Amino acid sequence: MYKNILVPIAFDSDSKSKKAIEVARALASPEAQITLLHVMEHVPGYAATYMPPDYLVQSRAAVEKELQGMAAELPKGKGLVVEGHSGRTILEYAKENGHDLIVIASHQPAMSDYLLGSTATLVVRHAHCAVHVLR
Repeated sequence: MYKNILVPIAFDSDSKSKKAIEVARALASPEAQITLLHVMEHVPGYAATYMPPDYLVQSRAAVEKELQGMAAELPKGKGLVVEGHSGRTILEYAKENGHDLIVIASHQPAMSDYLLGSTATLVVRHAHCAVHVLR
């Protein structure tokens, strides 16, 4: 059983997020902390000029609210939004905070994933702890 579990949440599929949380609960010890983490990628400057001025603030607030709601359903859950590159940020956060398991959802890989790598692939290859990948 794991004591400090990290579940990256991408918000691209509600069913994948729910399944990842279910797996984390199943693998958690009774006293386990489960952290739901969403990584907001940086918006390139040229793209930001086409967005409303408060778009990033509003979208972050909406994501934080959704994560807090999801985390509230877990006994010792917490939701957190950070900024950065998805794969590297997940790995750094897990290492810095002593996570012993990462539960991450993956998608069916496209050809570009084989050439460039997906977030789940990067996490699996470089994580310092156990990784459970969901398809």
